[in-house]
Amino acid sequence: MVRPYTITRGRTAPERDDLTLITVLTTVEEETAKALARGSRAGARGLQPEHRLILERCRRPAAVAEVSAGLDLPVSVTKILLGDLVAQGLLKARAPLSVARAAGGVDLGLLTAVREGLRRL
Repeated sequence: MVRPYTITRGRTAPERDDLTLITVLTTVEEETAKALARGSRAGARGLQPEHRLILERCRRPAAVAEVSAGLDLPVSVTKILLGDLVAQGLLKARAPLSVARAAGGVDLGLLTAVREGLRRL
């Protein structure tokens, strides 16, 4: 087992504080292709195996929680890795409402039904 601080190169907190569990991530295909073509050189811009797994997973939009579960890593470690990729321009991070608006809007009826269902619990 590789220790989380090894994966994050000793960092214990993400540089970004805007990544929540429901932040939606999407791969920037052109930049990702260039980065993967460069290889996994060591250094600040090198990609670790976990970075590559994230890029593969995020070819389709995925939430931070989904990515973390897929990697089988703690959310805090995943956020650090995601922050690396966003900083390099390989991932786009969007708040979930902006994604819903882009898809045609938020279905208020559905949200109301969910709220009422949760209240009944």
